[in-house]
Amino acid sequence: MNTFEWTNPTSVAEAVKLLRVEQEGAAARDQDGVPQPLGGGQDILTTMKERITRPARLVNLKGIRGLDKIEGNARRGLRIGALVTLTQLEEHSEIRRGFPGLAEAAQSIATPQIRNLGTVGGNLCQRPRCWYFRLEQVVCLKKGGTECYAAVGENKYNAILGGGPSYIVHPSDLAPMLIALGASVVVEGPSGKRTIALDKFFTLPKEGNVRRENVLNNDDIITEIQVPASAMAARSTYLKFKERSSLDFALSSVAAAVEMDAGGTVRQARIVLGGVAPVPWRAPDAEKSLVGKRLDAGTLAEAARLALQGAVPLEKNAYKVPLTQTLVRRALAKVGDATTA
Repeated sequence: MNTFEWTNPTSVAEAVKLLRVEQEGAAARDQDGVPQPLGGGQDILTTMKERITRPARLVNLKGIRGLDKIEGNARRGLRIGALVTLTQLEEHSEIRRGFPGLAEAAQSIATPQIRNLGTVGGNLCQRPRCWYFRLEQVVCLKKGGTECYAAVGENKYNAILGGGPSYIVHPSDLAPMLIALGASVVVEGPSGKRTIALDKFFTLPKEGNVRRENVLNNDDIITEIQVPASAMAARSTYLKFKERSSLDFALSSVAAAVEMDAGGTVRQARIVLGGVAPVPWRAPDAEKSLVGKRLDAGTLAEAARLALQGAVPLEKNAYKVPLTQTLVRRALAKVGDATTA
């Protein structure tokens, strides 16, 4: 781990100023010397130990008041501060009652010890877990090299959708569920506040700077997440398949939310996949296939097929296609059987 300056701002404006990139030409968050924000520290500290990130300054956000609060309910929607811990999220009574999928997503993450420290903002902004990216000695495409070694190497955990030229998968569990709930993030930077729909927040490697995973600038800070009131929220769920029963990232996951009429027919639906693409992967064709139908076996099977259309597995991860299709069927069956409307 490199030496660094530790700072404790007491306002978002002060934090933004401390995150300002001083050296000319610094264009990526993992470039040497770029200041980094710190919330719970569960990801940044590991990237520093692995020498992926070498910040000259850490900007501790925990002294900024108001970023650790949850406000609202199912009728008014939610405002979730970026420093709200994962434990707060999973245990919050209004979220468990009105947004069950969000509570499930938070509960699926790591261990109680990590959830006690890890934050909502940090979970959305964590870096990829691809082992080539995480190995200090390997200079892969994500670290300024010329090749994604996972494309032809050990790619059991890598992308089957939206991949290329990098085949990372986004590691967040909260992101798929929040996108399924129509959430947005509030970001503050030198030019003030802006609100970004979460499904526009993440970027595919082929769409811009391959070294980034989202649209944040170096001196931007997420201050809160907004989740609108929705008829789908009460019928939401998050299912995650992982290799180990605890402390593991998703091999595949599915966030689903539906609104149904009194007769059991789907009015609208959202399906977002995790663990299979460089961004949380929404499945609009699968969503459209559900509208106007009951969630019977045939409907679930067709939605599962459509959710994975276009998948291009690498040599060692074709298993993700049937695995994810199974999760889609199970998630939709679960929300279809929900007793809350």
